[in-house]
Amino acid sequence: QVQLVESGGGSMQAGGSLRLSCRTSGRALITSRMAWFRQAPGNEREFVAAVNWITRSTNYSDSVKGRFAISGNNAKNAIYLQMNNLKPDDTAVYYCAGQVYGQNGWSYWGQGTQVTVSS
Repeated sequence: QVQLVESGGGSMQAGGSLRLSCRTSGRALITSRMAWFRQAPGNEREFVAAVNWITRSTNYSDSVKGRFAISGNNAKNAIYLQMNNLKPDDTAVYYCAGQVYGQNGWSYWGQGTQVTVSS
């Protein structure tokens, strides 16, 4: 069984920084992409950032572009999200997700980590 485990969430004032981590445990997993999503209270889960191991590329939502940076270790199926210049609108539960190589969609999800940004 595969588990994705996030860590690094917490409370921060606007303008501050946090770094989230996501590690994979359990049986070996080959992923083509890994990503971060977030869900604020009353909102749907939304895409934040993704890394594509195959093309070695990253992409971001417009709301975080220029402030957040995704990185990772393909061999370990681990990803990180450096969040700078945090805003109250970034308050949400952040989830990491993994897409299995050769399959469509996000097959694996973590349990989420809370990020709270106060003004």
